[in-house]
Amino acid sequence: MNTTDLHIPSNKVRDIERYFLSELAPLYPEGEIRMFVRMLFEAFLGWNQVQLLTHKDDTVNQSDLLRFHWAAEDLKHHRPIQHIIGWTDFCGCCIEVTEETLIPRPETEEIINKTIKKHSQSATLNSKTSVLDLCTGSGCIAIALAKQWPEAEIWGVDISEKALAVAKKNAANNNVNINFLQADILNFPFSVIRSPFSLIISNPPYVMEKEKAVMLPNVLDWEPAQALFVPDDDPLVFYRAIAEIANKCLASDGSVVTEINEQLANETAILFEKNGFKADIGNDFRGKPRMLTASKK
Repeated sequence: MNTTDLHIPSNKVRDIERYFLSELAPLYPEGEIRMFVRMLFEAFLGWNQVQLLTHKDDTVNQSDLLRFHWAAEDLKHHRPIQHIIGWTDFCGCCIEVTEETLIPRPETEEIINKTIKKHSQSATLNSKTSVLDLCTGSGCIAIALAKQWPEAEIWGVDISEKALAVAKKNAANNNVNINFLQADILNFPFSVIRSPFSLIISNPPYVMEKEKAVMLPNVLDWEPAQALFVPDDDPLVFYRAIAEIANKCLASDGSVVTEINEQLANETAILFEKNGFKADIGNDFRGKPRMLTASKK
């Protein structure tokens, strides 16, 4: 396949960028397309943003040109850019993502940064600190916490064997020690995990089935439904499980932190209150209620 077959005028950097802007314009905003180009040049060639801006007349070899072409084709089919380059940054950690795991969101990163800041100031944070990450997925939350609290004992639990394989690889790549366990939190194996935990944290499935109608194809077609969706008639099923686990496994002075569905914030808080917790709702950077913190009364 040559550049003519690819419909790219040349193998110059400026023409590759123009190709992306032209081909993807019907699907994405210009700013997002330029971000894709920056990420691809960094992933494929190791270029930073300054190099991309100052080397417009440089050329890439035929092999790399093919990679850019197929990346553009993948983006046309709404494949997430993180899947194309194979990883994403989360709280300063390099996290591999696949179709078996959710792609970490900025909202989740914000929750973790707030959690780290709050608990790092706590006098109870020491070598005896233990953390339970429920629905760990790619392991991004557990890994970010392990990076900040290397003395803590951290557990990551997920029902998916394939997701845990990715999480274990991510932990190794980020040089952290995490205890991973395959288990269904709706049928939690209390006898297996040592408790109490100083912190129980989770980003569980919380998107209602009826919300699919307003979701983008890059999520619906490429990310695991098991990690996203809950039944419309029982959307808080995982939060009941988290509250039950916390009642049995959380230290008396510990806390629960969960990401929540903004449409069900009040209902989620009420659920925890009924289960013996004091619950507080926090807003994300968009002003939406997306974080719940709970402690035992």
